[in-house]
Amino acid sequence: MKPGSSPYWHLLLILVISAMVCVLAWLMGSQSIDWAEVWRAGSTSHTILFELRLPRVLAGFFCGGLLALSGALLQVLLRNPLADPGVLGVSGGASLGALSAIALGVPLAWLSAGAAVGALLSTALLFLFSARSLLSTLQDSQASVRVLLTGVMLGSASAAGVSVILSLAPETDLRGMLFWLLGDLSGAQYLSLAGVTWLLAGIVGWLLSPALNLLLLGDIQALMLGVHVKRLRWGVLLLCALSTGVAVTVAGAIGFVGLIVPHLLRRWLGHDQRLLLPACWLGGGALLVLADALARTCFSPLQLPVGVMTALLGVPVFLWILSHARR
Repeated sequence: MKPGSSPYWHLLLILVISAMVCVLAWLMGSQSIDWAEVWRAGSTSHTILFELRLPRVLAGFFCGGLLALSGALLQVLLRNPLADPGVLGVSGGASLGALSAIALGVPLAWLSAGAAVGALLSTALLFLFSARSLLSTLQDSQASVRVLLTGVMLGSASAAGVSVILSLAPETDLRGMLFWLLGDLSGAQYLSLAGVTWLLAGIVGWLLSPALNLLLLGDIQALMLGVHVKRLRWGVLLLCALSTGVAVTVAGAIGFVGLIVPHLLRRWLGHDQRLLLPACWLGGGALLVLADALARTCFSPLQLPVGVMTALLGVPVFLWILSHARR
């Protein structure tokens, strides 16, 4: 940020850009719109805009914001710039739950419920195995590393379970399973759950931001400045697990959003969490909406899973960040 510039202008700019991206994605599509019939309920144009595209755009915005916010929080909590929502193992658990539901022949309407159960179980296991590390002595610098490794191991176990299901699943189910594993917003359900979680996560993250700024100085310094470090760790971890679980439940397993967005915005806005967290909350949603719009229009009438597009966008951006950082 330039000296003397108001941070609120940066947030306002991100808000305007996010709104423009959402409107653009809402209007983009392979099907032409008859604007004379848009407001007539039951018409094809009204159905496309308000029953197909609008829920998809909103789901992408809410889930992208949750993933980016979780990534920014985890990078502060674990003091690791490569931390990502998937590192907690919650995404893997949700994927395992969803694929288990498909393999058991559960109706499609209950697919998100299976993902939610898997996310909840992974979160419970994470808290069970990480409790000792999170409640350890504040001076123990390895506590966050143990939490990180616990999440990685849970994710690996979930990945092994997913591989078993894919190996045993009939061919008729494989396409749907793979599509969900790569992220899919076309049939997004629980939109109200995603919206409420997005709003609450943004508010709680902003309320925690002053304490997180102090946590960047180190646990001992934060404690001396009045921060309850153990309670803050638990709160951030719970918020990230809940946000990631809801995002994966609604949209499927989507990578790179929680990794790329905080990196890009941190290079622009700096390390002040009071500014960075709201920016990720908005910018992550804009990125996922844009990726989904490209995924469903670039190869029209075919569409790619949105997770493929986020990877195509995220890998070169991240490599550029690393090469620029070395220089």
